[in-house]
Amino acid sequence: MSDERLTTTPAGIALGPLETIGDGAARNFVLQMRAGRFHGFVVRRGGTVHGYVDRCPHMGLPLAQVLDAYLTPGGDRIACSWHGAIFAVEDGACLGGPCAGQRLTPWPVTVRDGTIVTA
Repeated sequence: MSDERLTTTPAGIALGPLETIGDGAARNFVLQMRAGRFHGFVVRRGGTVHGYVDRCPHMGLPLAQVLDAYLTPGGDRIACSWHGAIFAVEDGACLGGPCAGQRLTPWPVTVRDGTIVTA
């Protein structure tokens, strides 16, 4: 088993019921795999989910300093709690802060039969 931090996961891993994430909220997921550990998060918007690798493009740090605190106070954007970068929920594009022109690394996830799964 490796301690390497992974940036991808295989498709078809069930992460849990959609209801484990409140509508308009986000949740952290850590998956231990043979090749290493994957850190990601999922943002829910109704029946749609958006997943990203939990690493800010600015300095490579995880975005949230507090568990599951990935969103701005209004819940409409993703925020890096370290240096204030702001990202679009829909595509991970940096909208402001020290990572202009960059974006979060997508983590393909979808909802299948009420369960969030990797895609």
